[in-house]
Amino acid sequence: MLHVPGFKPYYDVIIVGARCAGAATALLLAKGGMRVLAIDRHGYGSDTLSTHALMRPAVMQLSRWGLLEPLIRGGAPVITSTTFHYGKEEVAIPIRSELSIPGLIAPRRTVLDRVLVDAARDAGATILHDVAVQDLNVDVDGRVRGVVLKDADGRARTLAAGHVIGADGLGSMVARKVQAATLISGRASVAHIFGYAAAPELSGYHWYFQPGVSGGMIPTNNGLACIVASVPTSRFDTEFRCNLSAGRLSALMALAPTLARHAAAHDVGRLKAFRGTQGMLRQAHGRGWLLVGDAGFFRDPLTSHGISDALRDAEGAALAILSGSASGLARFQNERDSLALPILEATDAISAFDWSLAELPERHKRFSDAMKAEIAVLTSRSARDQVIPVAPTTARPPAVAAI
Repeated sequence: MLHVPGFKPYYDVIIVGARCAGAATALLLAKGGMRVLAIDRHGYGSDTLSTHALMRPAVMQLSRWGLLEPLIRGGAPVITSTTFHYGKEEVAIPIRSELSIPGLIAPRRTVLDRVLVDAARDAGATILHDVAVQDLNVDVDGRVRGVVLKDADGRARTLAAGHVIGADGLGSMVARKVQAATLISGRASVAHIFGYAAAPELSGYHWYFQPGVSGGMIPTNNGLACIVASVPTSRFDTEFRCNLSAGRLSALMALAPTLARHAAAHDVGRLKAFRGTQGMLRQAHGRGWLLVGDAGFFRDPLTSHGISDALRDAEGAALAILSGSASGLARFQNERDSLALPILEATDAISAFDWSLAELPERHKRFSDAMKAEIAVLTSRSARDQVIPVAPTTARPPAVAAI
């Protein structure tokens, strides 16, 4: 048996994955009175590749859930400006502050994911780490009824659930097992080389662009900044893959020589790379299952919007399940798609690297317009749903025995 006490015979929802999307979904469902289990194959508070930069939609969500202040107190610097560097031209944009939102933040994932997990546990969810879900339990009619775990000795255990949510990333096992359809595929693929260095004397986010290359400087916890260089995947494969350090340095030198020299002198730890893949929008739900986070919608990290998408869709999925209705699930799919498609299209327009520096600001404006529509939806949710509704009482199927 797994070395975890007190498995329940039935959960209203089992979530596969407990990072941003999974932990946020668990938090909201538990607040709504549901019996929730979230399972992650990685360790509690483990790191993962990320640009860290949260855009306003993500910060709005965290503020609503009472988690923004703890993250700021935990050392995430408040970002009050963002600067776009189009070649030698600089466009600085102040970040609008509000009573509950002093600015943006870019927390390390070792911090952000823990805060979300802890909040979910405080709300009553059970979260397991270092445990892998091996399979889904599907009945003879094709409806997902739970998950199958394996313990350290290879013995299987089946857990029953009313719904299973895949929050297990781009290569989602849940999406693969349920054969979730890909509704839309993106056209651009960008590789990103990430490193951390002592934060330079620069205020706020900084985004750099030259033809064929881009980069970013994102202040994060512990006096560090995430300094990233990004190029089309095809260029990464031929020029960068065999030597990440030299490749990142050459890219940064083309963008901002002072930042490049700073990174070379003050880098901390090992560089990591994401080779890139095209964006995609998958079917959001089916019989007994839903997808959130990158499992359901992935767009290139170049626009730093992945965590915003994850938190937005976590709430959408939670509200759909708590509604207890097929119409709630349909609303989740429709609302997600209406927001995600413009974000994917605008991200692809930037990630294609087929622009001139003169054209690029207009493409950034298209992305900003897509984000404004998202903010309007989140503002409406805030006004309408100050308290997550309590789930309707439903009959539970008999427990599934361990196998």
